[in-house]
Amino acid sequence: MIEIHNFRKTYGDFVAVENLSLKIGAGEMFGFIGPNGAGKSTTIRFLATLLRETTGEATVNGHSVTGDPVAVRRSIGYMPDMFGVYDGMKVWEFLDFFAVAYEIPRANRKAVISDVLELLDLTHKRDDYVNGLSRGMKQRLCLAKTLVHDPPVLILDEPASGLDPRARLEVKALLKELRKMGKTILISSHILTELADVCTSIGIIERGKLLLAGPIDKVYRKIQANRHLQVRFSGDPDPGVSLIRSDPNVRSVQMETRGCLVELAGDDADVQRLLHNLVAAQVGLTSFADKEPTLEDVFMMVTKGLVT
Repeated sequence: MIEIHNFRKTYGDFVAVENLSLKIGAGEMFGFIGPNGAGKSTTIRFLATLLRETTGEATVNGHSVTGDPVAVRRSIGYMPDMFGVYDGMKVWEFLDFFAVAYEIPRANRKAVISDVLELLDLTHKRDDYVNGLSRGMKQRLCLAKTLVHDPPVLILDEPASGLDPRARLEVKALLKELRKMGKTILISSHILTELADVCTSIGIIERGKLLLAGPIDKVYRKIQANRHLQVRFSGDPDPGVSLIRSDPNVRSVQMETRGCLVELAGDDADVQRLLHNLVAAQVGLTSFADKEPTLEDVFMMVTKGLVT
């Protein structure tokens, strides 16, 4: 659905993005991760046909970003990282403005606007002035305008930036709902917790270079060669921990309150065997689960050069 081939953008001697290649499949929610100034917005603006490349090419929904920008614009809903100035305009007028821009027929516009307002829970704000909305409501409205022409691809640049915790959760819920509707979504952020439980795949960019990209489960496995298990006991953990340490596949045991974090070299069969032994020994086992790395773990390992 989105493909970038050797995209490079320079400003004089400064290289903003260096030979970035990336592929995002239909129906994915791709998290574009990196610190401020890493090249996320530069790449996104290129995809949105707002920025010319120095070299490289990209396609969105089968259309060339450089060769057929009009078709690309019809295929995407683009949400920039900053809300524009729309003084004196009501919410419905704001959406109507973009509906006209996308050449939605007059006879259909009222129904389209009503549907989008309902989806984004903005119906009660229909006649409010845009410049009087809270930051969270403006972000909702900006997301709403990306949907008026029902694009198959959404490109969202820091959609939860500056929002309070409740508003961030609401944006996450909306993104999940949009993915259920079949949208392909590219979302950028430098706040990793925003993306941890919504993305199907991620890409990490720093200083203009894409360091790692792929399905999130494969990325997790790549940075974590061994299995990590969180084990808890109802009482004294020592008997259970001693049994765990005796397993030949156990590489390390880190003690925690009423349990431990275990690093195990092996596959599912080895994990099942350890679990069976703990249950059979009646050592008061109360929980036994895989501990996945966090996006913070992934980012730190990749940017420190520990994973390539």
